[in-house]
Amino acid sequence: MTFSPGDRVRYECEGDDGLPLVRYGFIGGVAGSSGPVVVMLDGELGGDVVNESQVQPVTVTTVELLLHGTDLIDEPELRRGLVSLWSAEADTAGLDVDALNLYGDGECDSPGGWCLAELIAGGDRYVLRAVQLPHESEMVRIRAEHV
Repeated sequence: MTFSPGDRVRYECEGDDGLPLVRYGFIGGVAGSSGPVVVMLDGELGGDVVNESQVQPVTVTTVELLLHGTDLIDEPELRRGLVSLWSAEADTAGLDVDALNLYGDGECDSPGGWCLAELIAGGDRYVLRAVQLPHESEMVRIRAEHV
């Protein structure tokens, strides 16, 4: 992917505590077609020079949450709360979601997979899904998928 200054990006890095961290910002500069990029992180004055492979453009389908605990999808009350958590992440990322319609307690569409809500962004329809990761059974991914 080729980035240009001003592009909104999602930057995956490691926090000071050694845990994975997702930050948001804008491309401040590009050092060639395959070189590092400067990411101007939200809330900070300086920029970070990072490998281009560590950033993704911010889109409805790239904003996701990875959470620990299968009780998040096993318990209806917790499953409903996942929509609010994803919405907060989407707000942090700077996404404009036009409409969000909950599916109540969610609809199980596969083993370990739940459709939580339908959303509309930029005139396109998406389904917000929570999926238990097959290779890490204690992890749950929440993200939107294009319909």
